[in-house]
Amino acid sequence: MTASVGTITSQRLCFDEPLALSSGASIAGYELVYETYGQLSVARDNAVLVCHALNASHHVAGLSADDPSDIGWWDNMVGPGKPLDTNRFFVVGVNNLGSCFGSTGPMSLNPATGKPYGPDFPVVTVEDWVRAQARLADALGIERFAAVMGGSLGGMQALAWSTLFPDRLAHCIAIATAPKLSAQNIAFNEVARRAIVTDPDFHGGRFYDHGTVPARGLQVARMIGHITYLSDDVMAEKFGRTLRRHAQDTSLRSDYQFTFDVEFEIESYLRYQGEKFSKYFDANTYLLITRALDYFDPAREHAGQLAAALAPARCDFLLASFSTDWRFAPERSREIVAALLANRRRVTYAEIDAPHGHDAFLLDDARYHALLAAYFDRIAAGVSR
Repeated sequence: MTASVGTITSQRLCFDEPLALSSGASIAGYELVYETYGQLSVARDNAVLVCHALNASHHVAGLSADDPSDIGWWDNMVGPGKPLDTNRFFVVGVNNLGSCFGSTGPMSLNPATGKPYGPDFPVVTVEDWVRAQARLADALGIERFAAVMGGSLGGMQALAWSTLFPDRLAHCIAIATAPKLSAQNIAFNEVARRAIVTDPDFHGGRFYDHGTVPARGLQVARMIGHITYLSDDVMAEKFGRTLRRHAQDTSLRSDYQFTFDVEFEIESYLRYQGEKFSKYFDANTYLLITRALDYFDPAREHAGQLAAALAPARCDFLLASFSTDWRFAPERSREIVAALLANRRRVTYAEIDAPHGHDAFLLDDARYHALLAAYFDRIAAGVSR
């Protein structure tokens, strides 16, 4: 029977030793916020690292001790009796460097100025996050993960783990991800970023000093993103062309005058999502993380050859994609599978016919969850109790 991991208190670690970043810069005195679920085995071989996507955090499962209404973003995946069963595994969720949910990021004070870093926060990459996560693992006494897993941007981190630290994970689980962003994906990210930086309240990223929030820009950025996370079928099923009640009698009148009011239900939904997002997410963090997404391309240093980039990997792999995910389409997962097979790695691949679009990796799909549960059964057979 499935159950919740309960109320979870986040933890914090400070790292004094400078972390060298891919950009050539470094950062010292940084903090990482994390949560753990389950018990680490005596042999310390049952740990699973969960890497988060763009707007998620370390709070993977259960209820937050700081806000009991805040349920972990992958609570349907992680917990007693769930696919990633915390009765068998010790699960670690970490908030990445540069995020806005507790780890050191643009909102944090820059020790050199005594003011928030803002736009001065160093550029970070997926590889930088993985190296920081490895330091956290060291601090927790975890030499090797039973698995590193993630969806979307989290899946990119899992892939990076397999090549940067090939001896420190037994399994890589990458869901609804890609070996690099397409030009179209980069274009969506750029439009979202422009919405933020052209907001008059952005102030070149120093809006903290002005007591403002570029809320309008954040709202548009989130609306753009949300459109790409859903499939056309899901939008049609949920909203179609349904007009809101107040618009029913006016939209087709001959004397109707154009207004900026919300008339279609899909408009209402997107505006709600945008307004909610602008109240909890930091604009500089959004710019930083979408750039990290754009930069990820492990094959770049290997003349574009993905197989060469993945050659250092030694772990087994599970990849899963969703038929209606047009932002991280199944073809992109197949590219990864082909590169791994070229390296004679053990790969399990599933392409799930699901209507939900990119967001499917976060939702309750019985086939998807059965796949993950079966794969974790296989992993559990190789760890101590």
